[in-house]
Amino acid sequence: MAALRTQFPWLEPLGVCPQDPVFHAEGDVLTHLGMVLDELAVLTTFRELPEADRHILFAGTLLHDISKPECTRTEENGRVRSPGHAVKGVYKARRILAEDPAFTSDGTPFHIREQILSLVRWHGLPGNYLDKPDPERAVILTSMTTRMDLLAILAEADHRGRVCRNDNDDTMTRIGLFPDYCREQECWDGPREFASDHSRFTYFRTPTAHHTLDLFDDTRCEVTILSGLPGSGKDTWVRDHAAGQTVVALDDIRSELDIDPGDNQSEVVAAAYDRAKVLLRRGESFVWNATNVSRLLRGRVIDLATAYKARVRIVYLEPPISLIRARNAGRVKYVPQRVWDRIFGKLDLPNLTEAHAVEYRVG
Repeated sequence: MAALRTQFPWLEPLGVCPQDPVFHAEGDVLTHLGMVLDELAVLTTFRELPEADRHILFAGTLLHDISKPECTRTEENGRVRSPGHAVKGVYKARRILAEDPAFTSDGTPFHIREQILSLVRWHGLPGNYLDKPDPERAVILTSMTTRMDLLAILAEADHRGRVCRNDNDDTMTRIGLFPDYCREQECWDGPREFASDHSRFTYFRTPTAHHTLDLFDDTRCEVTILSGLPGSGKDTWVRDHAAGQTVVALDDIRSELDIDPGDNQSEVVAAAYDRAKVLLRRGESFVWNATNVSRLLRGRVIDLATAYKARVRIVYLEPPISLIRARNAGRVKYVPQRVWDRIFGKLDLPNLTEAHAVEYRVG
């Protein structure tokens, strides 16, 4: 661990972060991480992986608890909890992978970065899927973005790399059953396949829907939602790919209303929704051009589109992060750096659980 601490100084806070004395009697998070990496290195399932997969799994393991320090609290009874550390870990790990020169000169390649982040996000699932309200849905959802075989290996190393004082702990048994459970849901070797895009879209929007449903596609038009950081090239995409389509662009509305990007955006958003409703009532396809980097913001547009029986397509744009920053800084109406950093910190990559189709324009 000494070499890793020297190479990656962002690991240091883990060394002073306590863990639950029942499930992590080994001590702080950094101690746990060292034990997990040692266990990972000797697992046959890890050693037999292709080299590229070993790199992805090692990075996911290295980062899996990266946000425990900011999420950890000690309760009155002395128990230590870290709620939300996997979710927040994705945001923190993305910034590290995108900007730390220790990985590459210009960040980790997009597709590798996102595989690593999916491991960070879901590393606890193989040990707790049976505790979920709907275990089938939990593993199917995870399979849409995650290599389940790599996830199972990380979970096994994570479990072995700790000292558990709970005699009733059955985590290893659950992890051992995880592959067969995923196979039963047809999502071990890749994302669960659905009868159609519309059936998949409806399944993930409807808690009571079954994954075998086969729905008639009654959509009337298509809403293309652009997603990307300020400076990622959304206006260029519109110019090159949206000829003849109406564009609802929040930047244009800001200019019309003379509202700065750092100011309250409620008036801008309200105007955009009003324009979108007019188009949806007519059954007219259009492009929604905004950053849309968080699932919450995209969800509001998707809800609106779905209410009018529109098909949803998301186009995500991401050239190299350094190029995006430079483009934004060079624009006449640039987004202030503090605002850009805040937007980057909220980035939720769109995926096929939230749209009929998702396109990634990255490079």
